[in-house]
Amino acid sequence: MSGVRPEPKLGRLLTAMVTPFDARNRVDLAEAARIARRLVEQGNEGLVIAGTTGESPALSDDEKIALFRAVKEAVGESVAIVAGTGGNNTEHSIELTERAEKEGVDAILAVVPYYNKPPQDGMLRHFGAIAQSTKLPVIVYNIPARTGANMLPATLMELARKHKNVAGVKESSGDLAQISAIVRDRAAGFGVWSGDDHLLLPILAIGGDGVISVIAHVCSRELRSLIDAYLAGDVERAARIHQDLAALTATLFATTSPIPVKWAMNKLGFACGPCRSPLGEMPAALAATLEPMLAPYRAAIGEAAVAR
Repeated sequence: MSGVRPEPKLGRLLTAMVTPFDARNRVDLAEAARIARRLVEQGNEGLVIAGTTGESPALSDDEKIALFRAVKEAVGESVAIVAGTGGNNTEHSIELTERAEKEGVDAILAVVPYYNKPPQDGMLRHFGAIAQSTKLPVIVYNIPARTGANMLPATLMELARKHKNVAGVKESSGDLAQISAIVRDRAAGFGVWSGDDHLLLPILAIGGDGVISVIAHVCSRELRSLIDAYLAGDVERAARIHQDLAALTATLFATTSPIPVKWAMNKLGFACGPCRSPLGEMPAALAATLEPMLAPYRAAIGEAAVAR
C-alpha cells in the first residue's frame, strides 16, 4: 500500500504539455518554454511534449522537433523531456524518433497505432522496431478509447522482455484489472503511469508509480502532495486531496481534451491560444462551470501573470 517504493527513472509526476499557438495559429515556442519552466517550478519531474494533450495529430514533424528543442533548452537537465514520436505508421515513427533523439530528449512516448487496429503481434512488431531504432527509453501509450486497439498486458510484458529500453507504460485503458496485471508481472524498473488523472490514487494503491497528467497544468502542487502523502503512508490525506480535485478533474475532461485545459491556461495568464482544427472551441456552459474553479490557482500564480 505504501512505504519505500523504488523511484521510477523518469519520475512520478509528469505533465503532458499543451502546445501554445499564437494569433496566426503558429506554434509559440517562447510560450511553450515559459509553460515548461512553470511546470518544473510546480514540482513536475518530466514533461511529455507533442502527446495527445499537445495536439500531436495537428502538428507537423518540424513543429514537433522545434518544440522538443525549445523545451529542452528551457529546462535543461532539470527534468525528463519525453518526446511524443509514435503514430500509426511504423517507419514514420522511427524517423521522428531518430530526429528527436538528436535533439537530446530523454525518452520517447509511442502510442498504440490508431485507426489501423493492429492485432497484438502487429503491436509487437511496431513497438519492437521503434525500440530497436533508439537508445532512449520508450514509454508505450495505451489509450484504447482514442486508438480503437488495446495492448494487452501479456503483449506489453513480452515487448519489455525483448527490448530492454521499453521502460514503461502510460496506461489509459481505465481497466484496473488490466493495470493490476501489468504491475504484478512487470520487471524491476518498468514504470506504470496513470494516463487518467482520476485514477492516479487507485493506481498508486495497486502498486503503480505515478501519473502523466493533464490537470497538472493547473494543480501540479496538489498532485505532488497527493503522491508524496500516499507514499509516506498518509492515505487519508492522499484521499482528501483526490476528493478535493475530483470536480476540477471531471470538468477538465467534460469535453474533448485538451479544449478545457487550454482554455483554463489562457485564463491563468498563459498565451496558449485555441486548439487547432478539427478540435473546436470551449463550450460556453462548460466555461461558466470551470472559471470559478480556477480562482485559487489564479491567486497562486499571481495577478501579474494573469494580467500578462
